[in-house]
Amino acid sequence: MQIVSFRLDGKHALVTGASSGIGQASAVALAAYGADVTLMARREDGLNETRKLIEPYKVKCTILPCDVSDIGKLKTLISAQPMFDILLNAAGLGRHKPALDITEEDFDAVFAVNIKAAYFLNQMLAQKLITAQKSGSLINISSQMAHVGGLERSVYCASKHAVEGMVKAMAIEWGEHNIRINNIAPTFIRTALTQATFDNPEWMQRITEKIKLGRVGELQDIMGAVIYLASDASALVTGTSLLVDGGWTAE
Repeated sequence: MQIVSFRLDGKHALVTGASSGIGQASAVALAAYGADVTLMARREDGLNETRKLIEPYKVKCTILPCDVSDIGKLKTLISAQPMFDILLNAAGLGRHKPALDITEEDFDAVFAVNIKAAYFLNQMLAQKLITAQKSGSLINISSQMAHVGGLERSVYCASKHAVEGMVKAMAIEWGEHNIRINNIAPTFIRTALTQATFDNPEWMQRITEKIKLGRVGELQDIMGAVIYLASDASALVTGTSLLVDGGWTAE
């Protein structure tokens, strides 16, 4: 019996949203398991911080400052890059407010990043893999909110439900090319961007009551899911969503 490996040596990963939070943690995890990484986000200073965290792992690391919602620039940058074996798409945007207060600008901004950019980024990388007749693993950071509704999260939920449907359809089309595409759907994860939510006692109580394991997520909780879906350990997994939600959606 052959034992599967979680190692990623010889693989090249593109990580979006890599300047902080889940994207940064995912990039470090991929590097720790041997993948060369290309980091993409709007903030070049944040990308350089991530690159410093990756340095101890002695892999190749490059940065590509880019707003993923600028599809034209995104296409130009990706076309000039070598083929990527792995995508970890962690770029995301939320405009959390009551549904009656959501504006057209809010809606367009969230969908531009969470679904439009995700769609075309996955398309670009898949096309390169198909042309080269290579297999690959495309991973998108979705959310538990792609499986349930959420207070003051109507447009965010809508965008993440859309990502889940997109991934299922792409998995059907690209499976014959041995390209796998999946989602990771986390619960509330402690990052610099979410700390304000955790500092609100009312929200913190609401969140921990929903999470059956009784605690919010930490960045380390995402890393195992990233490595699993990026590696050959998940060779028969595609078109699905790996919930890392502490049991939030179990009921």
